[in-house]
Amino acid sequence: MARALQLAEQGLYTTDPNPRVGCVLVRDGEIVGEGFHARAGEPHAERHALAAAGDRARGATAYVTLEPCSHMGRTGPCADALVDAGVARVIAAMEDPNPQVAGNGMARLATAGIDTATGLLESDARALNPGFISRMTRQRPFIRIKIAASVDGRTAMASGESQWITGPAAREDVQRLRARSSAVITGVGTVLADRPSYTVRPAQWTRADYHRQAGGQWVRQPLRVILDRTLQTPPDVPVVSAPGHCLLVAGEQHPGRQNALESAGAEVMLLPASGSGIDLKQLLIELNRRECNEVLVECGATLAGAFVREGLFDELIVFMAPALLGSSARPLLGLPQLASMSEKVALKWQDVRQIGDDLRLTLVPA
Repeated sequence: MARALQLAEQGLYTTDPNPRVGCVLVRDGEIVGEGFHARAGEPHAERHALAAAGDRARGATAYVTLEPCSHMGRTGPCADALVDAGVARVIAAMEDPNPQVAGNGMARLATAGIDTATGLLESDARALNPGFISRMTRQRPFIRIKIAASVDGRTAMASGESQWITGPAAREDVQRLRARSSAVITGVGTVLADRPSYTVRPAQWTRADYHRQAGGQWVRQPLRVILDRTLQTPPDVPVVSAPGHCLLVAGEQHPGRQNALESAGAEVMLLPASGSGIDLKQLLIELNRRECNEVLVECGATLAGAFVREGLFDELIVFMAPALLGSSARPLLGLPQLASMSEKVALKWQDVRQIGDDLRLTLVPA
């Protein structure tokens, strides 16, 4: 199963909106076939493993990181393929949270006389697909907030200058976070101040089997989402013109600005306003409708603080640089003043590690 999880991880950047899944077939103590799901519309992990095993799949044990599907999607049910191949046993790391499957795959195998078991290395399997699990069980994406800050918790100078707080290794690590995400959310203030593109750019960490090139562009770029209540985004900024799809979310109608942005290639959507911004809960409903699994929030203190304040985040990643920016620099998060310690936002440490010269702090809600 550990090998199956390693295989599943090879689809980390490419399977959207499907889950990352690996499969290993074993007979008489020997691996006879293995595979992983690479892209939506292409064969699932079980079918790759069965194809590799051929006749040796008969009587084998299948180790799969997610319960085999039992419904007709872009491809046929994997449970049926395992039955037809004559496997003797199927061990799944976890049940599929998709209501269309949710135990039906294992039940179909058991009805066919195949020995089944679930739960082996389940926590590892769940960690591989936080977004897919969130979308299927909570009807919203997994929200990951990324912040670059100094040791004194500052994210930009008072003037707004922020490039670069952290070093190149940390910025490359952010590329990995971006590449695994279905969408990247930012605010118009960040777009105007930094003119980012929010695209995934090839680097040392990319592997040929993670990406294919078409016309010199990476096949899968995350959806770029700009929250811009009054549509102040200029049509010529990189985030609009870069490869991939750009969605501007407005809270008011401005037909002239909308036409200019749409002519530049962006999509413009109107969602309810909330205070001075966009209703974030309605935004997540829309991203869920678009089958977004993991969403990376890369923005300034105000928008990041809004996600935290409303409890709409699952992971907070702070890249902390060994530098001091001073008390007049901009804060880590824009949160309201708290009157007592009982009002604090409690977090739990999940991971701390050094990335180049910086620290990467990963925290989750307590």
